[in-house]
Amino acid sequence: MTTERIVRIVAGTFILLSLSLGVEGSPLFHNSNWLWFTAFVGANLLQSGFTQFCPLEIILKKLGVKETCH
Repeated sequence: MTTERIVRIVAGTFILLSLSLGVEGSPLFHNSNWLWFTAFVGANLLQSGFTQFCPLEIILKKLGVKETCH
C-alpha cells in the first residue's frame, strides 16, 4: 500500500468518525465540538492539494512505506 492511499484512508476514517461523534442525530453523538476536527482534516486536505505538504505522508515515508506502486 502506498503513502497516498494510506493518507486517503486515514483522512476518510477521521472525517467519518468525527462526523459520527459531532452530529446530534448520530447514535454515536458525543459533542458538537467534534465538527472542528472534521474542519481541520478537510482544511489539511485542501492545503496539501495546493502545497503538497502533508505531515502524515512525511511520517509514513520515515516509517518506510513506499510512495508509489512501482
